[in-house]
Amino acid sequence: MPPFPAQEAARPQPGSHHRPAAFPTLDEISQIPEGLGGDGRGSASFSPPSLPGRAVAAGTRKGRRRGHLRPVRPPRRARPSRAAALAPRPLRPPGMTSRPWREAATLLLAVGGGRPRPSAAFDYQVLLLQRSARSAFMPSAQVFPGGVAEPADFSPAWRELLPKGPRCGLGAEPPARPPLFTAGRPELGEASLPADVAFRICAIRETFEESGLLLLEPAASRADAPPRLLPSAAGLEEWRRRVQGDPGSFLELCRQLGCAPHLRALHEWGNWLTPVDRSRPGQRRFDTAFYLCCCPGQEPPAVSHDRQEVAGCRWSTPSEAVELFNSGDIWIAPPQLYELCRLCRFSSLHDLERFSVGRALEGCERWMPIHLMASDGRINLLPGDDLYPKDPDFTGERKPVLTTNKNIEELMKEVKNLHRIVIRSLTNVTIHMNIESKYKHINPVTVASKM
Repeated sequence: MPPFPAQEAARPQPGSHHRPAAFPTLDEISQIPEGLGGDGRGSASFSPPSLPGRAVAAGTRKGRRRGHLRPVRPPRRARPSRAAALAPRPLRPPGMTSRPWREAATLLLAVGGGRPRPSAAFDYQVLLLQRSARSAFMPSAQVFPGGVAEPADFSPAWRELLPKGPRCGLGAEPPARPPLFTAGRPELGEASLPADVAFRICAIRETFEESGLLLLEPAASRADAPPRLLPSAAGLEEWRRRVQGDPGSFLELCRQLGCAPHLRALHEWGNWLTPVDRSRPGQRRFDTAFYLCCCPGQEPPAVSHDRQEVAGCRWSTPSEAVELFNSGDIWIAPPQLYELCRLCRFSSLHDLERFSVGRALEGCERWMPIHLMASDGRINLLPGDDLYPKDPDFTGERKPVLTTNKNIEELMKEVKNLHRIVIRSLTNVTIHMNIESKYKHINPVTVASKM
């Protein structure tokens, strides 16, 4: 089957009317039919990558009609080359000491909550994006929306729109904090936003850039309203292009809409760090915050991929995504596969949301898989496994990959506590876990479980 079949919800609806030349108000955006704004289909054919290791607007003014916005043409400036436009932007200014990885955020976006479809046990679907086959990192992989954090995500100017308080309305800080949230960033200034606020802004901004979906709430709101996704619309495409070129424009977009990123809708889910792999010169590594957002009472909205970093998109139940991976129709990196297998424990969006809200109060820890090369495949060791190093080498200064002449089955029988991802081939991947998850998290569906 093609990796991205056409989606009925993504087709333009007959009789729909909108004003593409004018910038819509927030109320107008929420009333735009879901069919407008994107075709919801992928155009690139699936091209499996080689077996990897870890993978995982300024310029608007109010018109004469109150509340109506129209775009202002920005000053002319030289257009960057395509290569320069797509080049990753460093979180820290050049020349400053930085970690051997980049910081990022990603969003597990679950939408639905009605009655389960006749062909599915789940009453919700999760958004997956297919990376471009030209991508230097995980080409053609299915991923959750997200990307690298930018200095603009930490800007103290966001405070004028966000709820008041030291953590911008997020409440008490969880007791377990990985370095991603506690590390100092002096180059961003003392007034910069807390990391767990900035990474939420990053996840919401990147979701808008890659899919066209906006997750906002009224500015400085104290009400804990259910999140509502604003679908991709023609009036937002110019802003979307601006934000792709300048992340600081996302703040200007929110100002003009009188809204703020819906931080409280994102619940802390996990933290994955790309393992060291010296066999890949110039390896890209990411320390990534994973967030979960549940949007109940909605149909999955139309998605318009950016046709640059993203080649296609799909809404799938967790079990459908895992089955497509097992059949070889799509490829999912181990961390994303692990998290989808966690979601397979929840057929109800209500149950998933209730679990994620309570679990997020505990915090999380950083997971960096350790590669163990066996005679017949590779094992990604995770914290809690008996073979996981007590002092893992996060920077790769020591030997980053373990090797043995034993096969996978022998290595399974030698230990009591298992927490590992076994990779025999590109799509022959199984998760083994017989220990209890820390921080009240849920264990993923494993090889011995039925979905």
